[in-house]
Amino acid sequence: MEIVTHFINDTIEFYKWTLTIADKRVAKWPLMDNPLPTLAISTSYLLFLWLGPKYMKNREPFQLRKTLIVYNFSMVFLNFFIFKELFMAARSASYSYICQRVDYSEDPNEVRVAGALWWYFVSKGVEYLDTVFFILRKKFNQVSFLHVYHHCTMFTLWWIGIKWVAGGQSFFGAHMNAAIHVLMYLYYGLASCGPKTQKYLWWKKYLTIVQMIQFHVTIGHTALSLYVDCDFPHWMHYSLICYAITFIVLFGNFYYQTYRRQLPRRDASSSKAGKALSNGSLNGLSKAANGAMVLGNKEEKAQESSGRRKRKGRAKRD
Repeated sequence: MEIVTHFINDTIEFYKWTLTIADKRVAKWPLMDNPLPTLAISTSYLLFLWLGPKYMKNREPFQLRKTLIVYNFSMVFLNFFIFKELFMAARSASYSYICQRVDYSEDPNEVRVAGALWWYFVSKGVEYLDTVFFILRKKFNQVSFLHVYHHCTMFTLWWIGIKWVAGGQSFFGAHMNAAIHVLMYLYYGLASCGPKTQKYLWWKKYLTIVQMIQFHVTIGHTALSLYVDCDFPHWMHYSLICYAITFIVLFGNFYYQTYRRQLPRRDASSSKAGKALSNGSLNGLSKAANGAMVLGNKEEKAQESSGRRKRKGRAKRD
């Protein structure tokens, strides 16, 4: 018990020390005073993952078509705003794409970068609604481990990023990810508009490819920063590399299972035929129809046998 008490006290003291090196500019911003609100939101999200399917089990799924259209296109605008703000502020502050230290001053461009990163953090909390809408529509198969891991960790870990390094190298990953999310939510928005637009959405798998390229670029960019000994917390560099590797593994597995894993051609054709039989009109036949089919088969056999007898008779006469 004494060991546990010491561990808790040491953790509290370490957290108090880290606050002395935190970014003072964001201390009074919403959600940034302490981690409890962020942890409470993430805990509520995980709780809904458990209770939501139970609540929807015996209920009809919600359609939410108009809600999804508004939500997805709102996320397009939010991510475009973040991308634009980061691009313009970093350009005005003459940011380097190879190595950029965090400037904790009240320079307007630096504060603008920090503000855009804070909005990026908030957007990750808003993205929890992706899962909420899946569950309310009873699309439980969409709520995979990758989906939950991605949403929960991004929102929680970016609190740390904003609290201590709201600027510098942090802008690069958020800048790139916001641009990709513009395309992703544009896809979801068009898909929610209905069949008329869905037939033009052939590029879904390329979004997954772009996301995997993003993680490789992140690792390369972070490794380069370590190589040139960039004046940026190295512990964040190493953590980011490990984090990106987990996404490469999970997204790679998703891509393989979704787009590359296929049955052999013969098995695929036979399974399609079997599926057509099991799901087609044969299942809806009445007893009378089934009887007609049996009669039809008997008549065909009788015609075949009579035809053979006629051919034999001709042979004898010849």
